[in-house]
Amino acid sequence: MKFPQAHTLEQIATIISSEFIGDPEFPVLGMNEIHVVTPGDIVFVDHPKYYDKALESAATVVLINKKVACPEGKALLISDDPFRDFNILTKYFKPFEKASAQISPTAKIGKGSIVQPGSFVGNHVVIGENCLIHSNVSLYDHTVIGDNVTIHAGSVLGGDAFYYKNRPEGFDKLISGGRVVIEDNVDIGALCTIDKGVTGDTTIKEGTKIDNQVHIGHDTVIGKKCLIASQVGIAGCVVVEDEVTMWGQVGITSGITIGTKAIISAQSGVSKSLEGKKSYFGTPADDFRKKYKEIAAIRQVPDLIEKLNTK
Repeated sequence: MKFPQAHTLEQIATIISSEFIGDPEFPVLGMNEIHVVTPGDIVFVDHPKYYDKALESAATVVLINKKVACPEGKALLISDDPFRDFNILTKYFKPFEKASAQISPTAKIGKGSIVQPGSFVGNHVVIGENCLIHSNVSLYDHTVIGDNVTIHAGSVLGGDAFYYKNRPEGFDKLISGGRVVIEDNVDIGALCTIDKGVTGDTTIKEGTKIDNQVHIGHDTVIGKKCLIASQVGIAGCVVVEDEVTMWGQVGITSGITIGTKAIISAQSGVSKSLEGKKSYFGTPADDFRKKYKEIAAIRQVPDLIEKLNTK
């Protein structure tokens, strides 16, 4: 998430009432999660295990819960609770806006686009030309829809990221300030849920087709011309490259990459990154032919046991 205008390190420290290390005029341009940070961004870290990763990331401002040596060209914000203060910044720069109508007056709807009765179009939503939004679709604030997009009934775009910190008093939610971005010529089936990014974008690229009852988690990027069939569940921060096919009920864990033109068969569980241009099956998902050989071998086990027992 980029700020509407550049702020100084001192201004940001004032918002969250924190100490800082660095030039008070050090420029701060936005805030993001570590996998999408760019120079000028704030990243937060609250566990020693990830200090080095945060300090060595592209972010130039690190919101951290311990005074450490500040890397050259960067600045630090010292907080007793970086998670809390990251939420404060999200609420400051992307506050919740109450809806004033079923279709917000701040929404922009392109020529030839149709929004069927019962759908909600939130604040600052952009819908391109020649789109068809069927009944009871919810487009949360700041969602961006390209041209020639179809979204079927009951789908929800822009729900919060499923991201919590486990505190002694209960789960604390990381507030979502990102967006959902749907590029041109995308079809989205009925009852799909696509969560917005925590601070960045969840993106569905041009020409991808999504079946009914598919879930796509926060900050995930789906490439061009992908086919995603019914009841696929994709966790947050996944990268699905171009022309990937996933059949029904595939489950994908967070933070991995699926290579271009990979094919994942139904009911497979994907727990690690997969190379492109290969077919996969099973849990954990592996090469299609290898997995079927394993299944064939397992089927022979009872006969082998019986033979051993008769000797």
